[in-house]
Amino acid sequence: MEKKVVLITGASSGIGRETALFLAKCNYTVYGMARRVDKLKELESQNVKTLVLDITDEISVINAINEVIKNEGRIDVLVNNAGYGEYGSVEDVSIENAKKQMEVNLFGLARMTQQVLPYMRRQKSGKIINISSIGGKMATPMGGWYYASKFALEGLSDSLRMEVKQFGINVVLLEPGGIQSEWAGIANTNMLTASKDTIYAPFAKKVSSIVSLENKLPKPIIIAQLIRKIIETRNPKARYAKGFFAKPLLLLKRCLSDAMFDKIVLSQFK
Repeated sequence: MEKKVVLITGASSGIGRETALFLAKCNYTVYGMARRVDKLKELESQNVKTLVLDITDEISVINAINEVIKNEGRIDVLVNNAGYGEYGSVEDVSIENAKKQMEVNLFGLARMTQQVLPYMRRQKSGKIINISSIGGKMATPMGGWYYASKFALEGLSDSLRMEVKQFGINVVLLEPGGIQSEWAGIANTNMLTASKDTIYAPFAKKVSSIVSLENKLPKPIIIAQLIRKIIETRNPKARYAKGFFAKPLLLLKRCLSDAMFDKIVLSQFK
């Protein structure tokens, strides 16, 4: 049977890297894509094909997709994993930096999706797996712009799922909870920088102490394994949640009033 061709953005670290390595071992044809060339080289010895990709650059996206089609003739799965996080209060994070998060987490993802869809429609099959977050359903302090990008991704994915179902294409949202990655450290550093010497600095330090527990979280392999399950499921669900406290938090958000949920969240930062 022909091996399925899987494209993974943001494959240089974290969930993307682990998923690329895992799926390659599971006999998929995997293309790991990212901006950081040095990190991509580490994947090549593990049977992962690599391409340099900047999802904020349309020419870069078009060139990468054309290269895959030239080599493989098809695209079976797109894992939209690339993401950028900058924590900080809504007041402190500049609009310019807020736009950067939207550009990567929403518009860059949409750019990749738009370029892949014509080939999937022609095949009358395909899966698009959008890596969202439990932060696409709930928010905590100091992450407003990041959560805004993930809330937007949830709505975009819901519309897309209904639009492309007629072509045999599945769109799936994957909502990780806490997972070990360098993302949390980067978001944390950005938050402390954005809120330095502002009225929110003391609160930022409290939030930082929670984020710094990242090394106690589960490893990204659990997300890679879930992605394989989604790929191999004939009719996958619209959403999957996995990771530290993911399902309990989403359940609490659904069941509690906003006031009660806010109270519980804020109690963690006293």
